[in-house]
Amino acid sequence: MMSPISRLFVLAILAMSLVGCSYFQFPGVHKIPIQQGNIITQEMIDQLRPGMTRSQVRYVLGTPLIADTFNQDRWDYLFSLKMPSGKELRERVSVYFTNEKLSHFSGDYAPSKGALAAGTSSQELEDETLLGDDLLEGGPIAVPVPD
Repeated sequence: MMSPISRLFVLAILAMSLVGCSYFQFPGVHKIPIQQGNIITQEMIDQLRPGMTRSQVRYVLGTPLIADTFNQDRWDYLFSLKMPSGKELRERVSVYFTNEKLSHFSGDYAPSKGALAAGTSSQELEDETLLGDDLLEGGPIAVPVPD
């Protein structure tokens, strides 16, 4: 039979081993980045054109992460990447349809100048409403897809 002092010693060792793991970082422990959602690239966004069908958009961007059951004309593509350092990257793109055809999209991406030039006239490229400073700075914006 164990003495009360040895029981106390065993309990203390057990408690320290359980609690100690959360306070100390062991060298050589590998942590992996955690990636969730749809990866969306600028090249994918540049392929979007007005009038594309739902299946064409699904081919370019993949299956949406969220398809709203109450609003069938909106698809949401979300992406998050959590690094071992604790930093987290989040990106969002929402695609909207009108009469089963792509009408516009909004989110963290905008069509590049080259993609806009391929689908628009030079007069439209000079128009400040299409390529104003707010479009080039980035951030969440609503962008009509060029014809």
